[in-house]
Amino acid sequence: MPVMRAAEAFALHGRAAVRHAVDSGRWQRPHRGVYVTHNGPLTRHERWEVSLAACPPDAALGGLAALELDGLRGFEPERCFVVLPEGADRPHLPGTVTHWSTQLDPADIAPARTPRRTRTERSIVDAASWTTHDRHARAIVLASLQQGLVAPRTMHALLDRRATVRRAGLVRESVLDADGGIASLPEKDFDDLVLVAGLPRPTRQRVVRGRDGRYYLDAEWPELGVAVEIHGLPHHGVVQWSHDLFRSNEIVIDGPRLLVFTSYVVRHEPAVVLDQLVRALRSGGWTGSVRPVPVLSRRERWRRRASVAREDAG
Repeated sequence: MPVMRAAEAFALHGRAAVRHAVDSGRWQRPHRGVYVTHNGPLTRHERWEVSLAACPPDAALGGLAALELDGLRGFEPERCFVVLPEGADRPHLPGTVTHWSTQLDPADIAPARTPRRTRTERSIVDAASWTTHDRHARAIVLASLQQGLVAPRTMHALLDRRATVRRAGLVRESVLDADGGIASLPEKDFDDLVLVAGLPRPTRQRVVRGRDGRYYLDAEWPELGVAVEIHGLPHHGVVQWSHDLFRSNEIVIDGPRLLVFTSYVVRHEPAVVLDQLVRALRSGGWTGSVRPVPVLSRRERWRRRASVAREDAG
């Protein structure tokens, strides 16, 4: 390995040889107690290894840094993330973010992987917890499962063990979406929104015939010329996404105005969904009034989601 802690370098090469390598310019010491066995510019991942080597031996790369090393694509982090045991000294290195953790035992560390890093499922949960926005957190979870980095059952097991982690409900709900579970939930969320707002009730799952087969509309107001499609998983493959676009085109060519929402927006941004739906219905001639929709907390949404999951399982 080109990056070594001082103790490792001295054990392998001897203290005098290491000092001579640095003094002669063949090696470099980018941080106190850390040596690099070449004198060229450090690669991105070498800079991460320097950050890790500057931390106590029990530390580990975590979050998006660990996920990139595990193969996650599309979320290249601008900074290095390191998880430290609670109370450990924090090195001050540019571009490095450290997080203390009271849970950093062998169950959380990926065995036989170098550089030392957290297990993939732990890295996903940490990355979702540390990011600023819910949408970004959800995207990390969906992409990790869609790219095959971890199995849903492994994610559920970790969440059972670390139930109090930030955004645990959002992470679990995203795992369920990625796994295809609770297929009726996005439509149920939408139905509840329509009912609570006092909008006219749509017809459900009407068959529309396209050139390459039959399509089912999630919701339609045929007398108003409006239809709605709800997509449960925004991070699906390109081929499926392309098929969905062609499918939407077939529906609107000779049919109603089509609104398309993701399950995430229906669940977390109902005001946006309601605003667009009401404007579409009014364009079709509807003149009714709209009742205010209460805003549910994330905990209330998760309780409702768990209830629906139990109903579907039964």
